[in-house]
Amino acid sequence: MSGDKLHLDHQHLLRLLAQMVRIRVFERRCAELYQREKIRGFLHLYDGEEAIAVGVMATLAPQDAVIATYREHGQAIARGVPMNRLMAELYGKVEGCCRGRGGSMHFFDRALRFIGGNAIVGGGLPLAVGTALGDTMQGRDAVSACFFGEGAVDEGEFHESLNLAALWRLPVLFVCENNLYSMGTALAHAESVTDIHAKAASYGVASEAVDGNDVIAVELAARRAVAALRAGGGPQFLECRTYRTRAHSMFDAQLYRDKAEVEAWKQRSPILRFQSWLENSHLAFDDEVARLEADAEAEVTAAIEFAEAGHLEALEDLERFVVMDEVPA
Repeated sequence: MSGDKLHLDHQHLLRLLAQMVRIRVFERRCAELYQREKIRGFLHLYDGEEAIAVGVMATLAPQDAVIATYREHGQAIARGVPMNRLMAELYGKVEGCCRGRGGSMHFFDRALRFIGGNAIVGGGLPLAVGTALGDTMQGRDAVSACFFGEGAVDEGEFHESLNLAALWRLPVLFVCENNLYSMGTALAHAESVTDIHAKAASYGVASEAVDGNDVIAVELAARRAVAALRAGGGPQFLECRTYRTRAHSMFDAQLYRDKAEVEAWKQRSPILRFQSWLENSHLAFDDEVARLEADAEAEVTAAIEFAEAGHLEALEDLERFVVMDEVPA
């Protein structure tokens, strides 16, 4: 696949659909487990935004870094972090990707360079700049892909990070997941300029707005951006316009948006749109779709069983892994 073309072979298309379905099933089961109090703490689900994580991750290489937000399950799954380790983390078990200490908002996988989630709005932006600077100084051919919501644009870190990345021409792919609501505040009520990509352009960063519910459009835009990054073109910015079809978090009553609006966006779900296009174009068949859905259900069920069988941290170990002189493998 080149920077401006996608070779849409059958297996690639099915992989894109399968990845989105895996994320959707994982999130649905997480919501059920939360209601049963198997998962505690905060839980921010990714329903409706799957095309962004899947489309962008399809363009990244193993040496690239990924910096996510607190709504990070989709990024972690699409990056390849094993589901059993993710579910165990949500259960607070030692077998989790952070020994059960990070929970939903702090997934991490060193081997996959999944730098992980961040509970601070906009907190991942300067981390991505630092990661890209470190890779550049050490001569690595690596991109740092940073995911964040439109709410992060309100933070000073957004402007500082874009300015510095542009000034030093760092290989950062900034991916804004614009889902129109920063917690309960509509974008138009918080930003005088609602075209987020225009803000990036003001810093001299190459920027583009894309339909975040179209996985092919996202992958194509990301592929162009990553090609430019690897060619030394400086930071790139994608504004992926999307919509979360679940509440902001499990504690959100969603009193700030109309139910009809949510239902209308559900009909534009990236999975529904992509699957319908595949079937109508005779690029996927009912038995293939049924098989990948069954595979996703089985994978998540196995991850839940793994988490249920896991172990809680021993009391005597609670003070371990707090400082850098003892970091778990």
